[in-house]
Amino acid sequence: MPKTPPPRAVKTARKTVRTTARQSARRPAPPVDPRRYSRVVVDGVKQAPARAMLRAVGFRDEDFARPQVGIASTWSNLTPCNMHIDELARHAAAGVEAAGAKPVTFGTITVSDGISMGTPGMRYSLVSREVIADSIETVVGAQGFDGVVALGGCDKNMPGCLIALARLDRPAVFVYGGTIRPGAQGRDIVSVFEAIGGYAKGDVSEEQLRYVEKTAIPGPGSCAGMYTANTMASAIEALGMSLPNSSAQDAVSPEKRSDCARAGEAVVRLIERDLRPSRIMTRAAFENAITVAIALGGSTNAVLHLLAIASAANVKLRLDDFVRIGKRVPVLADLRPSGRYSMSELVAIGGIQPLMKTLLDAGLLHGDCLTVTGETLATNLATVAPYPPGQQIVRPLSDPIKKDSHLVVLRGNLAPDGAVAKITGKEGLRFEGVARVFDSEEQALDGILGGAVRAGDVVVIRYEGPKGGPGMREMLSPTGAIMGKGLGQDVALITDGRFSGGSHGFVVGHVAPEAAVGGPIALVRNGDRIAIDARRRAITLQVPDAELRRRRKAWRAPKPYARRGVLAKYAKCVSSATLGAVTDLES
Repeated sequence: MPKTPPPRAVKTARKTVRTTARQSARRPAPPVDPRRYSRVVVDGVKQAPARAMLRAVGFRDEDFARPQVGIASTWSNLTPCNMHIDELARHAAAGVEAAGAKPVTFGTITVSDGISMGTPGMRYSLVSREVIADSIETVVGAQGFDGVVALGGCDKNMPGCLIALARLDRPAVFVYGGTIRPGAQGRDIVSVFEAIGGYAKGDVSEEQLRYVEKTAIPGPGSCAGMYTANTMASAIEALGMSLPNSSAQDAVSPEKRSDCARAGEAVVRLIERDLRPSRIMTRAAFENAITVAIALGGSTNAVLHLLAIASAANVKLRLDDFVRIGKRVPVLADLRPSGRYSMSELVAIGGIQPLMKTLLDAGLLHGDCLTVTGETLATNLATVAPYPPGQQIVRPLSDPIKKDSHLVVLRGNLAPDGAVAKITGKEGLRFEGVARVFDSEEQALDGILGGAVRAGDVVVIRYEGPKGGPGMREMLSPTGAIMGKGLGQDVALITDGRFSGGSHGFVVGHVAPEAAVGGPIALVRNGDRIAIDARRRAITLQVPDAELRRRRKAWRAPKPYARRGVLAKYAKCVSSATLGAVTDLES
């Protein structure tokens, strides 16, 4: 064993440490190298081939002496969420150029949940989050960009971009593509899904369904309610990674174009200060993001994605953090899907900044967190005016829609590792019923539309988890059908898959462990009684333990959906939903 040093040696060592600390404090910080990464790629005789390649894409002599900023564009013409992002990327590049750096735009993929929903293609949705993150990290790392502006519109773009920015830890700003304006009579994509249920019930004619289909989506932008896209945009702004009000602007607006140009300018200032995401995406910042997502009545996907972004940022965030924060944060915004108003209507009264100011003044946000403005959150909010008098969209703290979080983490013998429910209070706080079990989303949708699901049922959709799906499909088609058939108050739905931000009703997702790995949800049978209690945060399969043990012995894992390709690779490396369904956990 090592010998204990004599007291004098300890005092000397302490004095040395204090002296060194004082000297370090007086010593000026090393100068920031704004070309820390790009100079490795373009400086010196041996990098002449790299410069030759870059000249062909428009670099001039003076560009090689400037910091390089990658503009990560998720543009695609396959979805309204992203169809305008090429224009926004040009505005961001112009902002970078105006600030004295060299922009280089590159693309990554996007897929549309609204298009693939209810089909086998939806398995690729959550997978795309990982592909986006990997591709942005790959391009920025390979090309030696000194900073990044990432632009995202559809649901998985945003967490995919943030995961990449966290991994890279280079000065960066995220820009949200903006919200779509509501369609005819205030409709949106969820109106179409619910009209299908109404058609199956006989309340909606084929002509009416076609009219809803033709008029619900008027142009560019992400889905109109506080669904996953607007939830994540708001959470990212609260996290400090977007400029103020980037989350609350119409996709087609002068404000959004200005936001992009200012983001380009901002990232150059961040490079000059070497202010990186690791100093912004702290644990306190993630708590701010959770708080704002709750106050807005946001999507359950915020839980999944914030866990994943935190993992990439080496911040320890757990399901229990959502429980702890949710006990003191109320739901204040009356936004769709469970509320009355669209995101565009929130934009018109000032966006989320006045809400954040209210939360800060109430001690519910950490005001000392740094943001991409280079200032703290409190400084950014200091001059924000309150909402206009008489508005009905955001309630005061004294009169909340719900006094605590609608994102309820449940545990019990059906979900030992946790499940996430979206309980606004309008659905009730407790549901007990009889299990109606389906081994896929398609089976469930056929059962709902065909009349197999009745009042008092607990619809169980399993083998749709991260591994089992694979890809953890969203259940907007089944929940939309339930609502459309008028069963929203009479039926609950639980799944090891997840929900679109547009889903509402008594719904529980992210059940873990999932069925594909033998979680208890795999053992449920038709006719079993299930109790869901939001007050006690409990989900209970009312079957004796001895019977569950007997069923477990008889259970066999199903054959995997995919044996090769991206789905098979994803299924092999993806983690539990409880951990954010990430694919890059440390071994």
